[in-house]
Amino acid sequence: MKGKGKGKWLFLIVFSDWLVSTVVWCLFFFFRKTWLEGKEFQIDQNFISGIIVVPLVLLLIYYLQGTYLQLRRMYRLKILQLTFIASLSGSLLIFFSLLLDDEVTNYQMYYRSFALLFTLHFCLLFTIRFTWVTLLIYHLRKPGQGFRTVIIGGSDKAIDIYNELSQQKNLVNHLVGYININGVDRGLENYLPYLGHSDQLELLLANNQVEEVVIAIESSDHNRIQKIISRIQDGKLKINILPDMFELLAGSLKMTNIYGTLLLEIINDGMPVWQRALKRFMDIVISLIAFIALIPFYFVCAIAVKLSSPGSILFLQTRIGMNGKPFKIIKFRTMFVDSELKGPQLSSSNDPRITKIGRFMRKTRLDEFPQFLNVILGQMSLVGPRPERQFYIDQIIKIEPQYIHLTKVRPGITSWGQVKYGYAENVEQMLDRMKFDLLYLKNRSIALDLKIMFYTLAIVIKAKGK
Repeated sequence: MKGKGKGKWLFLIVFSDWLVSTVVWCLFFFFRKTWLEGKEFQIDQNFISGIIVVPLVLLLIYYLQGTYLQLRRMYRLKILQLTFIASLSGSLLIFFSLLLDDEVTNYQMYYRSFALLFTLHFCLLFTIRFTWVTLLIYHLRKPGQGFRTVIIGGSDKAIDIYNELSQQKNLVNHLVGYININGVDRGLENYLPYLGHSDQLELLLANNQVEEVVIAIESSDHNRIQKIISRIQDGKLKINILPDMFELLAGSLKMTNIYGTLLLEIINDGMPVWQRALKRFMDIVISLIAFIALIPFYFVCAIAVKLSSPGSILFLQTRIGMNGKPFKIIKFRTMFVDSELKGPQLSSSNDPRITKIGRFMRKTRLDEFPQFLNVILGQMSLVGPRPERQFYIDQIIKIEPQYIHLTKVRPGITSWGQVKYGYAENVEQMLDRMKFDLLYLKNRSIALDLKIMFYTLAIVIKAKGK
């Protein structure tokens, strides 16, 4: 399914959710007035306010659940669970914010009102969602419309897996071809197009818009399997491997019986979908509030930087962001102009290139505050591995290839490594700090993000940053 098709389904489902939420409010208001209260239905200020606000609030709840993040992988039982939780939480929120202060004859009216609101919300929303999820699944089962899937490997094992997959009647995957590993081809080209060799793995997956891969490699190729996974893990691509490799790989694995074939799915990100949605929502809201509230502070810092030495107030530098995409990081300038005429250099504790004001700003992390704009633009997150320059990434990867995992998520203004270790003065210290960021990546959660932010705030207040 092309990007345009995905966008069409997303628009239809979001629109239907908004429409159902609007209808639910209208029906609830009508039945509550006429049936529960025995009054005449009239359009008043509460009705008008609710018809505008309620659907928007409910859509926000649906988004924070992660309903729209992996839409095409939705299934009926999952949508039942999401709809029940959304209906319950949405009804509670509406009840306590809009209905609790209404004048009623007795408290039973509250219970009946809540039951009516929840029942209308759940029944109507689930009926519509069940319908479109069924239609979506039916659409994915059409030839060429399923998840674009590639088999990595060309041995007898790969042929066996292809035969099992192709025999499934309800296959929701579109097998677009295979990528060979060791140059040995034993007949898979008779069933699937040959896309190329694994030397160009990333390029082949991107050019063919691949959404899932099945690594069909003999279990003896342990190192090769790990290298392939490190290269293609990006948080979006679904990776499946053979069951006998379970004990060979680090990280979270999930047993899954897809297409009737027993495989292991590698979980790229331990953070639940709803937390990822909430994390991005928090990034935007907190950064907007901080950016506006800190405007006077920005003026003070700008004057201080300008007086510290000749040159620009802001310092822009190209860093590597999520999935290897470069972006310009925004900081207050803490060094003298032309401090890297001899090429990229990391700063040290007594670096003469750092101005007096810059030294204080680094200890308090105040030089990082303009990066709230990077967060709003979607280039960074509040918490995540610190972004590095390509010059140093190339050096780190030669020593420790696992560093590539840190580029699979949005980099952060602050990080576990930044809190625990501070600024790195050389590649060796970068590698030491990387351990904390890799640990964060495997355990990241909203709770951990909040903890890191509180520690960072303490560093800012105490001016004890390294």
